[in-house]
Amino acid sequence: MLNDIYNKKIIELAGNIPRLGRLADPDATATAHSKLCGSTVKVDVKMQDGVVSDFAHDVKACALGQASSSIMARHVIGSNAAELRELRETVRRMLKENGAPPQGKWADVAMLEPVRDYKARHASTLLTFDAVVDAVGQIEARAALAPAQS
Repeated sequence: MLNDIYNKKIIELAGNIPRLGRLADPDATATAHSKLCGSTVKVDVKMQDGVVSDFAHDVKACALGQASSSIMARHVIGSNAAELRELRETVRRMLKENGAPPQGKWADVAMLEPVRDYKARHASTLLTFDAVVDAVGQIEARAALAPAQS
């Protein structure tokens, strides 16, 4: 049963995570933590003209959290806030409501589809998506305040 979710593709993604580390001057940093398994993902995000221009992350997570983070790091540059929010909701629906996996550049997320049958693994799989949306929200909130502070 668990072999379905810890398949070769997931292990390969988990073992080859791009953009590991921290950014020297991120526009925002966010951390997501799963109390259930102890996994933690910390992301640093830079945005320019409404799109992600740089990204790094510190991933202390199980293979599923690592695989999710690997997918995020491969595709996040060039994504805008609306796309990243929709991605998180699509992944959440895929896991919790039997929804379809994302399409296009995020189609790799379909490799995580078998996780839907293991509720205890949902939180660790969603960590990177939650952290990125949190960081993007921080950047947007700061930008919204900036004109008022001028």
